[in-house]
Amino acid sequence: MGFIILFIVLALIVLFFILPGFRVVQQYERGVIFILGALKGAKGPGVFWVPPMITRMVKVDLRIVTMQVPPQEIITRDNITIRVTAVVYFHVVNPEASVTNVVNFIDATMQIGQTTLRNVLGQSDMDELLAHRDRINQNLQTIIDEYTERWGVKVTAVEVKDIELPASMQRAMAKQAEAEREKRAKIIHAEGELQASTQLAQAASVIGSQPSALQLRYLQTLTEIAVEKNSTIIFPLPMDIIEPLLKSLPKAAEENHERPSVRPVVEQPTRPAPINAYVDQTANRPLTMKKD
Repeated sequence: MGFIILFIVLALIVLFFILPGFRVVQQYERGVIFILGALKGAKGPGVFWVPPMITRMVKVDLRIVTMQVPPQEIITRDNITIRVTAVVYFHVVNPEASVTNVVNFIDATMQIGQTTLRNVLGQSDMDELLAHRDRINQNLQTIIDEYTERWGVKVTAVEVKDIELPASMQRAMAKQAEAEREKRAKIIHAEGELQASTQLAQAASVIGSQPSALQLRYLQTLTEIAVEKNSTIIFPLPMDIIEPLLKSLPKAAEENHERPSVRPVVEQPTRPAPINAYVDQTANRPLTMKKD
């Protein structure tokens, strides 16, 4: 009878005092132990025993948390209103500090991320924000990590996810980009023309020194034309034949300019007046004087 009572007492002790004290913590978690309100440290992973009824355990996840910062209306330093969203990556490195130093480290990290995003981007120009995003991300990560370090949280990265520009600014930037492309195209075209003119000048000097080279060029041109199926026939004339004619044209023009053409004066025959025409007779009437 006494053995049975002892067994029952031991079973009650195990049931109410030993089994409730076992805790199971996953590999990616840590259990922060409080006994009678006093911090006793973090335990885990695995199975461990704590005094029941006087112990409270808070589990803390050590995995990386991906938190998206809500869209923020920001005015840049050059007075342009933009809408920016960002993503913050962080994880807990000190479970005890994440429980005792802040009420909710996830909400606190989100709030500090929003304010830091506004402050940093508000001090940057639009061109700097678009061209040097990596430097801005690094600056955001450094500032946020300084705040969260006391909470036992490590910010691994901050990325500006999206930048929404006003429609008017998008049109202005599109015009600027188009003008820049036209400028580059004109510069490239001018450089090509310069190089082509240099090569043509060299080719002309070589052909001018060798008259037979010009004839070979004529034959090559005829060969290229004959490849295509057309009915056009070109007969090249050597410059030696045309050159005397070209030289005589200016001389003939000068001689014609020095000797202006004189047209003979042709007398116009007088035509009799028509019968019905009125003739002034006062011209043939003798002059008479009246005496008093």
